[in-house]
Amino acid sequence: MPTITWEDPYCGEGANCFRLGTDPDGNAYIAVAGAEETYLTDSRDALRALILDIKAGKADHLL
Repeated sequence: MPTITWEDPYCGEGANCFRLGTDPDGNAYIAVAGAEETYLTDSRDALRALILDIKAGKADHLL
């Protein structure tokens, strides 16, 4: 598992909180806060998951 430096969670009222992170090689990561061991590294998958959560109202604070 890479060493990931996670930012503070990005949350909205009553919504899931997401965390973004980077590793020493400059790779980016996204995960639901509290489940950082299950992260996405592929930008297409990360973007798709984020958009689906926004549409489901889980991350409406990002709109």
